[in-house]
Amino acid sequence: MKVVVLVSGGMDSVTALYCAVKEHEVIATLSFDYGSKHNHKEIPFAEYHAAKLGVPHQVVSLGFVNEIFSSDLLQSGGDIPEGHYEESNMKATVVPFRNGIMLSIAAGYAESSGATGLVIAAHSGDHAVYPDCREDFMRPMAAAIQAGTYENLEVIRPFIDQRKEDIAARGTELGVEFEKTWSCYKGKEIHCGKCGTCVERREAFEIAGVADPTEYEDDGPLPVKPAENA
Repeated sequence: MKVVVLVSGGMDSVTALYCAVKEHEVIATLSFDYGSKHNHKEIPFAEYHAAKLGVPHQVVSLGFVNEIFSSDLLQSGGDIPEGHYEESNMKATVVPFRNGIMLSIAAGYAESSGATGLVIAAHSGDHAVYPDCREDFMRPMAAAIQAGTYENLEVIRPFIDQRKEDIAARGTELGVEFEKTWSCYKGKEIHCGKCGTCVERREAFEIAGVADPTEYEDDGPLPVKPAENA
């Protein structure tokens, strides 16, 4: 199947790209610059891995998101919260309907490019905080995209029932250079080690039992998972 892969430059989407290259014909990768605090750190890694695999890479600018949406993940928002990624305060980093917007644009791009599949790396670890990463959203969104395209474009979500530690293990098997991926929402020079995405990244490598090549400002004890989500 000819597919387009959404690649942010994070460890999930990069691993999804490497999986897709093995299983499909990847005709393009797509990144979105929507004004997040860490886009400038992520997107160069998306470009790096696309070039390494010999796949075209496109960046779509969504500047309006930063201008009119409310989220602390955006440059226009407040400080990035710290703690476990399933804490309720992490909802401040949700960009409203982000995946819906990106999938809609990606669907149009994919059909324009002659693809019949679209790969997105949403996984079960995202479900606690991000409603547009849940299968309850992905299923009807995929149905709408399929119904709304002449090619009946399929939305492929290989990690939807997996957790980040599964992705860390799979990426290691595939030889993904995880040191050339980015997670930290703060978007500083190196990973902070304390924001929700850094905590999730650190925890994933630890649970998977594989080496974490990431440099962190703070690699102290990980916060405890909140009891209500345990």
